[in-house]
Amino acid sequence: MRHFTVPEDGGLRMAGLPDDILHGYDKIRAEMFPGASEGSEAVSEIVIKAINSFGKKNPGKIFRLGLSTGATPVSLFKKLSRKFSEGRVSFRNVAVFSIDEYYPSSPEDAQSRNRKLHEELLDNVDILPENIHIPDGRIAHEEISHYCAEFDAAATGLDLLVVGIGEEGQVGFNEAGTDVQSRTRTVLLSYASRKGQSRYFNGDLAATPKQAVTVGMATMLTASRVILMAWGENKAEAVSKVVEGDISPNCPATFFQLHKNVSIYVDDVAGSLLTRVVAPWLIGPCDWTPKFRRKAVIWLCQKVHKPILKLTHADYLQNSLEELVDLEGSYDQVNIKVFNDLQHTITGWPGGKPNADDSTRPVASTPFPKNVLILSPHPDDDVISMGGTFIRLVHQGHNVHVAYETSGNVAVHDSVVLQHMDAVAQLGYGNHIAEVKALIDSKKPGEPEPRKLLDIKAAIRRSEARGADFSFGLRGDHIHFLNLPFYESGGVKKLPSGQADVDIIKALMSEIKPDQIYMAGDLADPHGTHRVCTEAALEAFSQLKGEGAPWTESCHIWLYRGAWMEWELSRVDMAVPLSPDEVVEKRHAIYRHLSQKDIVPFPGEDPREFWQRAEDRTQATAKAYDELGMAEYQAIEVFLKLI
Repeated sequence: MRHFTVPEDGGLRMAGLPDDILHGYDKIRAEMFPGASEGSEAVSEIVIKAINSFGKKNPGKIFRLGLSTGATPVSLFKKLSRKFSEGRVSFRNVAVFSIDEYYPSSPEDAQSRNRKLHEELLDNVDILPENIHIPDGRIAHEEISHYCAEFDAAATGLDLLVVGIGEEGQVGFNEAGTDVQSRTRTVLLSYASRKGQSRYFNGDLAATPKQAVTVGMATMLTASRVILMAWGENKAEAVSKVVEGDISPNCPATFFQLHKNVSIYVDDVAGSLLTRVVAPWLIGPCDWTPKFRRKAVIWLCQKVHKPILKLTHADYLQNSLEELVDLEGSYDQVNIKVFNDLQHTITGWPGGKPNADDSTRPVASTPFPKNVLILSPHPDDDVISMGGTFIRLVHQGHNVHVAYETSGNVAVHDSVVLQHMDAVAQLGYGNHIAEVKALIDSKKPGEPEPRKLLDIKAAIRRSEARGADFSFGLRGDHIHFLNLPFYESGGVKKLPSGQADVDIIKALMSEIKPDQIYMAGDLADPHGTHRVCTEAALEAFSQLKGEGAPWTESCHIWLYRGAWMEWELSRVDMAVPLSPDEVVEKRHAIYRHLSQKDIVPFPGEDPREFWQRAEDRTQATAKAYDELGMAEYQAIEVFLKLI
């Protein structure tokens, strides 16, 4: 499966750039990679080299390796397991120290860090049982302080510590407010942390532990070498603080700036807020493509609080953009070119305007009408992310199909199911409330939900999606439910995606032969479902193109983003303005997804409902266009053209 990442256009000229200049803004050296797989590969090589080198220099002695658990190191553990099977490394003389565990918990608990570490790494290598050190969540309360002191002494002075950082810069369960002198101890988990961890407990906050055991910051800082890891767009702010910010207990990972041998490995989206990415002209010479030129000018506008056409020569010179002015010949030429470039992204015709001059429009006027395929990872991402554009494509007469890639069943609260069962009973179609209640009562935290219950939840999501589509006139035979197999694990952790998923998407694409395909471009989805769906869809398109499907030659792929983030204006290829009435029509479509209102099991830390997030996001985009000197609109949905 091909790894999805956002294409870059222009940027820092890396050839010949001195290493100290590239890392000039780094307080912790940051190494960037295209994706988590490539970054984990590099880290795995460091771990293997450290273990093997230590063994040669210290035969018979134990190499002491500290590891974190959670989502971040999963790809690293897979690579270490594979390289062990290839004979490249042995863990026989390695002692592993895990840095945290829920308290109380048992190693047999499905969610325990102990069990996860065994399943993902320890059971796959030749480590000796006596060399495994994981905080024991079974220790009695009256003995836990003494136990933590003993564990702390054993975990002091590790040879190598490899840990992921959280969205707020947490390390293990060292959360905001942690003291740099903290040692191994029990901690009370904040509401925010428990809400985040509840996804591993079927969204049940009551079943989510309130405490944990964690190795402290002072203990971690005694390690001879530290490697931090962060993957995904949702880690970008934390990475920026850790690499370039000030040391603060509000972001515990910044304490590693005090360490003399530390580096952080990030993928390109986790590192997207670093200076070398945000403003590379501050570091060195750049390749000034049109989009990169737009990026610089928008950055300058936001810094000096001016629209594009009011920027002065002094603004460019005082902000390290003289190279761009020299390239264009004058600052006013830069202003005009970027203004026109951005203005030409705006269109009220996302499918192309018939019989119109399309030389400066983002979408060709022909063919008209177009065959359009909208791929929605969950059964509501379509209307949340691009509902206004979806509605406009339908109303403008295009042959629009929508495909819901997953059932979205795990995101339906049990109480919603019981409410639907009560309605069925009240209408006289049979009383199944007791039967369904028994299914719900049989659930175990962390274990897959009963299939019959999941089927009911999937039916609820399907009916909501159809209701939303019917509200603006989409035909029923243009609504498709793909139910990709990777999603049907019955829990938050999904199955591996494979060719079976790809084949389902290929079949639909072959049937519709789209001129336009809209896909999710989110890289910060809490469950990773958006990324998996998009990678499967891109693989399907690539295979069809390789097989010679003629329609793929003229088909264009547009990426939208959802309720969490929006595309940076420097990347935008198409901006679709929405009128006040269209905003309301989109809102009403989102309303049809009643199971996702108010009591969504996995909403993250944002208390707003999805319709509120969507409106705030699109209105903020319209305001950003307005502040740059464009026309003022009620809201704007924006898209990136991938192909």
